[in-house]
Amino acid sequence: MSQTLVHSALDPALSQAASLLERLFPSPRAFGVRLWNGTGLPTLGRPAFSLVLNHAGALRRMFAPPIELALCEAFIYGDFDIEGDIYSAVSLVGDLQAQNISLVQAAALARDIIRLPSLGPARPAGRGPARLRGALHSRTRDRAAIQYHYDVGNDFYTLWLDRYMQYSCGYFATGMEDLDTAQEQKLEHLCRKLRLKPGERLLDIGCGWGGLAMYAARNYSVQVLGVTLSQNQMCYANHEIARTNLGDRAKVKLQDYRDLGDQAFDKIVSVGMFEHVGRKHLPEYFAQVYRLLKPGGLFLNHGISRHAPVAHPASGEAALCCDPPPRSAGQTGWRKLIEPYVLGAGTFVWRYIFPDGELTPLSEANTVAEAAGFEVRDVENLREHYALTLRQWVNRLEARRTEAIKAAGEVTYRTWRLYMSASAHGFEAGNISVNQTLLAKMQAGKSSVPLTRADLYAPG
Repeated sequence: MSQTLVHSALDPALSQAASLLERLFPSPRAFGVRLWNGTGLPTLGRPAFSLVLNHAGALRRMFAPPIELALCEAFIYGDFDIEGDIYSAVSLVGDLQAQNISLVQAAALARDIIRLPSLGPARPAGRGPARLRGALHSRTRDRAAIQYHYDVGNDFYTLWLDRYMQYSCGYFATGMEDLDTAQEQKLEHLCRKLRLKPGERLLDIGCGWGGLAMYAARNYSVQVLGVTLSQNQMCYANHEIARTNLGDRAKVKLQDYRDLGDQAFDKIVSVGMFEHVGRKHLPEYFAQVYRLLKPGGLFLNHGISRHAPVAHPASGEAALCCDPPPRSAGQTGWRKLIEPYVLGAGTFVWRYIFPDGELTPLSEANTVAEAAGFEVRDVENLREHYALTLRQWVNRLEARRTEAIKAAGEVTYRTWRLYMSASAHGFEAGNISVNQTLLAKMQAGKSSVPLTRADLYAPG
């Protein structure tokens, strides 16, 4: 008799946990499972990762509805651990969502989960879920939502971001670049797409820590105004601008893009801010940018998108901690009614990562942009680039685990490790994409875009 079976016979809780795990993830499993008393369940070959339950109540905490939220909270608060390849581990949620179980089977699983022990250690103090107040996407609430995520601490972000402090995907010309090189290539790619010229005025909406603003000011001799809702980002950016003697060409303000009044800019860029706008507010977003842009100017909108609904989605597409996948047009029955409450796709990212964030299909966003008056000149999908970026972020974060925990706490470290790993899986699986759309404000039917893209790739 195996060690696991011996201990299970002596402890009903171990037997219950082993039985439930076997039903959820039938043998042969490609990953390891270690229970709280140190015994393990059988695995197939050498596992890519191991799921480690840290106490008898862990499994019940992990599978309380909504399951995605419960699983993620159980991980960030230490009820269980993932040892080994975390990228392989996050795909398990997609496997669960893809299972075509009946209502009777679902009820039996729920019954078995409720029978599990509920006792466990108190969860550690740390960064809790966002608790926002006020009207959705009001200025006050938007600022609180942004600061919840981005004001975790500059010391934390500098541990694993690149030297330009870019919190969006790099640009991998070969796929073999290190993070610093890929992010510098991204900055150059953005500036070339905007066709920046000396003396032009550039607005960077959601400018982050000011990396793009400084790069454009230094290398293209433009006048840059960056706006952010993060106090930490604004302070960091202006310190770096002063340190690098760029104060005569760049500045960053703590300001909402909706409050820029009657200012006018030759070019406008927005990188990674579009996801915070909200689907219903996209007309306001594009209309405001259109007003701020001079006739003949260009606007480059870089943001994550989700797919439009499909009639027959591939099985296993759902990804932990990513925006919820589009619902199947033909989805019927009990799953359609209770999936949001039982599986809860997207619940963790809304509460712990990007509160009030919302991903929109690219086709829908560009239609709204056109309705505001823009002409769509160029669209580029950088999905694979984001997957490569996220893997480098996670690797760098894991390599500096001790420093990250000291800077922001273990809950924050575990939260970012989980959400970025899951996001990498989402991009690699094709569940989400990131796109750069170049939009023109025409002047008498003319735009400032060349006839071809050759200038984007010409030697600098």
